[in-house]
Amino acid sequence: MLESFMQFEFLQNAAITGLLIGIVAPLLGVFIVVRRLSLIADALSHITLTGIAASLLLEKRVSSIDDWNPVYMGMAFSVAGAILIERLRKVYKHYEELAIPIILSGGIGLGVILISLADGFNTDLFSYLFGSVTAVSRDSMWTVLLVTVIVIFIVIFFYKELFVLSFDEEHASVSGVNGRWIHLLFIVMVALVIASAMQVVGILLVSALMTLPVASALRIATSFKQTIGLSIAFGEVSVMVGLYSSYHLSVPPGGTIVVMAILILVMSIIYKNVRNQQWIKGEAS
Repeated sequence: MLESFMQFEFLQNAAITGLLIGIVAPLLGVFIVVRRLSLIADALSHITLTGIAASLLLEKRVSSIDDWNPVYMGMAFSVAGAILIERLRKVYKHYEELAIPIILSGGIGLGVILISLADGFNTDLFSYLFGSVTAVSRDSMWTVLLVTVIVIFIVIFFYKELFVLSFDEEHASVSGVNGRWIHLLFIVMVALVIASAMQVVGILLVSALMTLPVASALRIATSFKQTIGLSIAFGEVSVMVGLYSSYHLSVPPGGTIVVMAILILVMSIIYKNVRNQQWIKGEAS
């Protein structure tokens, strides 16, 4: 694969994009899991699918936009879905979690309609659903790089605010943290990362990359920052091993990446159980 990597641009694009996604997806995933908003990634991924379907439909109906990159419309729909979720959270103040299934259901419904109007599934749409090594263009790679830089900068700059809001929103409000705008900024970042990751991991599996490495890290880490570091490390291993396996098995990378993340999770659970048993035996002796 190393020789092919040096020879083919599409492999370079996929590998670099995968490395970047392996950083930002678990990075935001830590805050998502801690805030018990894991399903928000699924909701936004389905809205992104709607955007992709709309873009493919436009390409078929309007001949002048053949070179349109569906990623951008997917991003636009994802960000719009994120803003709608925030609006609905205010409408249902005592049932804020309802905002997520509402947007998820709406995304699925509208997506099915647009896919049908676009004459059903085709190769392009299949690659967005489950990821594709060959689908990542150089233009998409630069887009992911830009999103990665922006996300890392915002997380570093607003780390204290995000940390406080993740564990205690009431305390954050009393401390003068503008939770409304910080949360909106955060959810927009999540939307951009989901839309960016879909070509490598796939729309239907991208939420797994935001949660599974975090679930593994939570079993081992002893601090919040260590959880972030381990989540990113597990995410990178999942992406690189998944892309390598995908290339040699000729299967969509989304599946191999998620399977690798699951294996890491199983190993972390076993490791934690063994450590607990050793600690109990040590205390007993």
